[in-house]
Amino acid sequence: MRRYVILGSGAAGVAAAETIREMDPSGALWMVTADPHGYYSRPGLAYYLTGEATREQLYPFPNRYWKEIGLRWHVEAVVGIDPPGHRLIMKSGKDLPYDRLLVATGAKATIPDTPGMDLQGVVKLDTMEDADRIVKMARRGRSAVVVGGGITALELVEGLAARGMRVHYFLRGERFWPGVLDETESRLVEHLLEHDGVTLHFHTNLVEVLGRAGQVIGVRAREGEEDIQLECTMVAVAIGIRPRKELAEKAGLQVGRGVRVNQCLQTSHPDVFAAGDVAEALDPRSGEYVLDSLWNPAIDMGFAAGRGMAGRLTPYVKEVPFNVTRLAGLVTTIVGQIAAKPDALLIDHDLPGIMRGDSEVWRQHPEAVVAQRLLNGTRLRLYLHEGRMVGGVVMGDQALSRPVHRLVLSGADISPIVPYLLAPGARLDQLIMEFSPQYAIPA
Repeated sequence: MRRYVILGSGAAGVAAAETIREMDPSGALWMVTADPHGYYSRPGLAYYLTGEATREQLYPFPNRYWKEIGLRWHVEAVVGIDPPGHRLIMKSGKDLPYDRLLVATGAKATIPDTPGMDLQGVVKLDTMEDADRIVKMARRGRSAVVVGGGITALELVEGLAARGMRVHYFLRGERFWPGVLDETESRLVEHLLEHDGVTLHFHTNLVEVLGRAGQVIGVRAREGEEDIQLECTMVAVAIGIRPRKELAEKAGLQVGRGVRVNQCLQTSHPDVFAAGDVAEALDPRSGEYVLDSLWNPAIDMGFAAGRGMAGRLTPYVKEVPFNVTRLAGLVTTIVGQIAAKPDALLIDHDLPGIMRGDSEVWRQHPEAVVAQRLLNGTRLRLYLHEGRMVGGVVMGDQALSRPVHRLVLSGADISPIVPYLLAPGARLDQLIMEFSPQYAIPA
């Protein structure tokens, strides 16, 4: 009887567990995690913060499900991996043996070295425990400062504002998320935030978190050329995430920015696999190793890793990155390569690395012509290259989301309509809707 151990309780780990059980009904299956809250929807934390979802709604499976698939949970921190000895070394000092191991440890929030980060009232949004702490601390009428960019920072801004806090949002650059959004899209988001009472501070660097008796009482910052000081009871930080690769690195596995894997998601030791946010996988389009922090790729990786662990090595085929998120109330689809300028010109000062819900592929410059138009309050941005659509952003009405996704994913030849897309005053919506149905998304 083969013994499978999955280190980490996120989307990749659960997808691998389900796949292993389907292929090997009799194998011993363990899920090892230091998170006492088990498996929950990480994207759902944003809706928990705003009060749109209850805590219970973030758990997609009842506890009995794990028993039904024969998955045993072990809640304890791991301090070491011994690939030659095929064992995990637990914090208690005990060993947990395995035949196949999946490292699905995810990523953790990057915390700046700004003075005062150890004060009570400084928060991040990594886990259910973090979300519970924020909900408990949020008080109507009090002030909070949010530092960072991208999706997670916006989740914090919206969640705290929805709970009645006065929110100051610090952005080190001149606009929101410049590495992914163009200026028009950034300004749409910023306008909606200001409409909801959020105060935006551009070109602003946090200098120090101020405290009294161990509690946050305010911040000092540099806004442009001016020094400012604000009173607040909470400072929320979201400047990016880093893969939890320390255990793998200590074990001698090959690492880069994450844990390096081959096409079948094996690490440098054939009985150890890696998947999800921690895995650094090859992007066949660019030939480079990239990081993703998206839900669907984590599930796809878990599926491929689970099959390999159960004895059927399966190549992980990295799909075009795709995410549907909400930015200041605007439902937004982002797919493919959408960088308007080369990477060197897209420095996002708020994000030193990747952010949750992000993909590095989005920032690849396609050297394409961009067609864009504002349609009935909906923002549509398309990237065309050599007769194909390689990326797109749909912000607002999502009627065009699936057709754009279909055309990018299929790699369809759209050269017959390119001249019409680029024509002044073109009805991009009609052209895309009429052309896309003949191209189904591959299974």
